[in-house]
Amino acid sequence: MTDKTGSRDARTHTAFEDRLELAAPSGARLNVYRQAAAAPARGIVHVNHGVAEHAARYGRFARALAAAGWHVYAHDHRGHGGTRAPDAPPGVFSLGGDGIGKVMADCAAVQDHARAAHGGLPVVMFGHSMGGLIAMNHALAHAERLAGVAVWNANLARGIAAHAARIVLGWERLRLGSDVPSRLLPRLTFAAWAKAAGDGRTPFDWLSHVEAEVDAYIADPLCGWDPSVGLWQAVFAMMRRGADVAGASARARALPFHLVGGGKDPATANGAAVRAQAERLRRAGFADVTVAIYPDGRHETLNDRVAGPATAHLLVWLDTHVRRDAAG
Repeated sequence: MTDKTGSRDARTHTAFEDRLELAAPSGARLNVYRQAAAAPARGIVHVNHGVAEHAARYGRFARALAAAGWHVYAHDHRGHGGTRAPDAPPGVFSLGGDGIGKVMADCAAVQDHARAAHGGLPVVMFGHSMGGLIAMNHALAHAERLAGVAVWNANLARGIAAHAARIVLGWERLRLGSDVPSRLLPRLTFAAWAKAAGDGRTPFDWLSHVEAEVDAYIADPLCGWDPSVGLWQAVFAMMRRGADVAGASARARALPFHLVGGGKDPATANGAAVRAQAERLRRAGFADVTVAIYPDGRHETLNDRVAGPATAHLLVWLDTHVRRDAAG
């Protein structure tokens, strides 16, 4: 393995069929992985990873999707993995501000490339955790690009805890600046979730019941680092914006949504945050909302004991809810 700013471990790199470097209009050089459909292609799934991890970890998931006829693209977001941008050192979305806008522009660049490469097939946006926030925000702003949205293990919080975290981050930004690692948020998030998991074997047991998966995460130099104050602020801004669905466009309300959570995931209040978002969507007139809470699941559904049934459920949802003629 290499340092946190360098290349990936060879074992995770080879999990995908191919990788490419894509120049995005935002100025980033995006590190993109792709897996071609092994069966007649039904569409494209664009995978968005979580905070303090990277896209190469989704190779097993990509192969399962490809076997069912879906081309898969997954890229490292700004400040993560192998993506490079002059304004986005490790742990930072953008030194100059508007990190969310640039992240969204990068997503659009990946989708445009994928669509051009595969004859305009429909695009489904999948996101885990922070990636789920990105997918939700992108769908609300650019529904015309998508044929479906899968938001897994994402906390679109609007409560007192989220408000308190935003106050803490504002204080840290005034005192420390936006582009240094937050000192307090890791205690309120990763450390608190580790305590809630109760295992005590490692600080990251809250991710999965599978010890080998937790150990692989800890051993990976591109995982588990402390995000900057500004990146955390962007995450909480996406939480707030993604929960504000009352004024969504008719096109967004017509999209199929697939929400997944874990009943033992402290990062989503044991799935309560996922259920709350599903209820918001339904109250706002979103016509096609599927929600599944796996009672024994922790935060990384795809790396936990429930990965098999959860992936199988998603494949059924893709087959039955995503129109092949949808624009995307």
